[in-house]
Amino acid sequence: MNIGILGTKLGMTQIFDDSGLAIPVTIIKVGPCTVTQIKTLETDGYNSIQVGYLETRPKLLTKPELGHLRKAGSPPLKYLKEYRTEPSPGTVVGSVLSVDLFNVGDKISVTGKTIGKGFSGTIKRHNFTRGPMTHGSKNHREPGSIGMGTTPGRVYPGKRMAGRLGGKQTTIKNLQVILINVENNLLVVKGAIPGKLGNLLSIKK
Repeated sequence: MNIGILGTKLGMTQIFDDSGLAIPVTIIKVGPCTVTQIKTLETDGYNSIQVGYLETRPKLLTKPELGHLRKAGSPPLKYLKEYRTEPSPGTVVGSVLSVDLFNVGDKISVTGKTIGKGFSGTIKRHNFTRGPMTHGSKNHREPGSIGMGTTPGRVYPGKRMAGRLGGKQTTIKNLQVILINVENNLLVVKGAIPGKLGNLLSIKK
């Protein structure tokens, strides 16, 4: 069963292996997540498992959301997410998923929202080259010509120009699990993952 789990990015550090090699790692607080709904092909048209994460105050949720969670016997949860997967006999509504889903050495995929950097120019956003800085040039960081002349008389869609940079969902695949701390629900992953500290993450095998 390839079910995912939700977590929070805590930060980056480095650890040393037995040979003294420094490994950059990211620490993720994973779960515990509660199974709040199981959808099947017969009742909903597809198979999926919905999990909830991060207990919150009831006043921050709507009445339909509270009723949905109360039906599952779950406390008020801030985040809900579905994972398209075949239901497993051992998974029932109300069961708790934690970091023990993973093993050291597993390869995982982590999905999150990247850090938003606001409105950025073409040099920062697309690695454009700047113009000459001397000899009377007045073209330093401008994008330059963006289209052709009378034919076609327009700018083609998808032209790389200035605009918003970051703040988009992205997935980093094949990250290796280095350490697991079951007592504190911590997952130590080799390399960097999307987003800033406290960012919501979805982790799948």
